[in-house]
Amino acid sequence: MSPKSRLYTLVKAWKNKPFQEVRDACGAPWLGLSGQALEEHQSWSKRQAISHEPIFNCKGTKLTSSLFRPLLAASDMQLLRLFMEGLDTISYWYRSGRFIPGILPIPTHVIASSAYVDALSDLILNSRLPVGLVTLGMQTLPTPELVDGCKEGLLRMRRLGVLLHYLQFTGSGDQLHWVEEMQMEGVHLDMSVLREQTLSHDALAKIRRSPYSPTQIYASNIGLVKDLENASDWQMDHCYGGLMMAPISRHQMLQINDSRIAKAIFSLHPHQHLNLNGDK
Repeated sequence: MSPKSRLYTLVKAWKNKPFQEVRDACGAPWLGLSGQALEEHQSWSKRQAISHEPIFNCKGTKLTSSLFRPLLAASDMQLLRLFMEGLDTISYWYRSGRFIPGILPIPTHVIASSAYVDALSDLILNSRLPVGLVTLGMQTLPTPELVDGCKEGLLRMRRLGVLLHYLQFTGSGDQLHWVEEMQMEGVHLDMSVLREQTLSHDALAKIRRSPYSPTQIYASNIGLVKDLENASDWQMDHCYGGLMMAPISRHQMLQINDSRIAKAIFSLHPHQHLNLNGDK
């Protein structure tokens, strides 16, 4: 084997090798960490392996973004560390040549805290990511005493080029007013909730009343074929959930449009057709 062909083989083998993160052996006794801290770290590390939920266009033919699931149930002590992990993942995709926006859920009381917003701003600025790749996912409406602080926090995020989403949208008047006032780029409708209660088409019509409205509609928790049909009937822009694709690792996310992973997943849905070039 010539040196050139050997180098080609080594590079190709390295490129196809699954991504593995190298972490410190933080459980070593000399670091002084308790058994509880070690257990929490190990649990956290396992969550990172399959913690990114792919989001597709309604036809399932193009990857449009990703939801970082560990932040949905993060405690206040874990939040900044997980937020940094989410930013690091978006940077990893960006450095790999993929423009994949990441949605990072944040509790309302955190957005209303100036100290937390300062820390989040520093992390976002230090990531040096281009505008449009980082999305903040608001989970609930703020209580009356947090409204002013929450608005200020969201505006500060907006000045950094961060997009804003409302993750648990049910179509209530208060939520519609909040989405319109803050000019949010996305609202997420849980399709499992939609099966049990009727949502007026007027709620979505109000979001789309202007052809220049920046707000797009995401159908979350797609678990049944009927959910896909409803999302298509309601002309939703994006879909995600177990029927589309289960959460995956950040390395697998890079291979969705150009590997057998996507072929295997979408071959289960004969009504879907995957374009491996990522085009609509």
